[in-house]
Amino acid sequence: MVSTARPALRTVALFEAAKGLLAIVGASGLLAFAHRDLQAMALRLLEHLHLNPAARYPHIFVQAVEHLQDQRLGLLALGAAAYALLRLAEAYGLWQGRAWAEWLAAASGAVYLPLEVAELLHRPGWLSASLLLLNAGIVVLMLRALRQRGARPRWRS
Repeated sequence: MVSTARPALRTVALFEAAKGLLAIVGASGLLAFAHRDLQAMALRLLEHLHLNPAARYPHIFVQAVEHLQDQRLGLLALGAAAYALLRLAEAYGLWQGRAWAEWLAAASGAVYLPLEVAELLHRPGWLSASLLLLNAGIVVLMLRALRQRGARPRWRS
């Protein structure tokens, strides 16, 4: 691989590792709420924010919290942990310059592009435009790295 692409790939690796670590924090946070009175916590949060729990959006929030059960929290935490594992494996592979990680990064980034375009069309704004550009840039970077490598779709380096 051309050495000029290596710093960019390592930057993406750090970005993916950060996403993985954030997912671990999220999974841990979900597990911390297991076996707690989530409705009481939600009502205290709304009170702290000086929001009326009977108002439309705070009421929707309270209803959503009522339907969360320990089993669902566990499944959400498991999903977040699986996502974290995938992101951390991708980060490791990118850091090590592995072709499989470049394929994974290109594919996982490309999956989100149609959703991000739809979001930008539905709710135009700087955040949705920035996320679309960032993700498209990562996909292009990965495809260029794969082309420089002369890689064909296979799951070995």
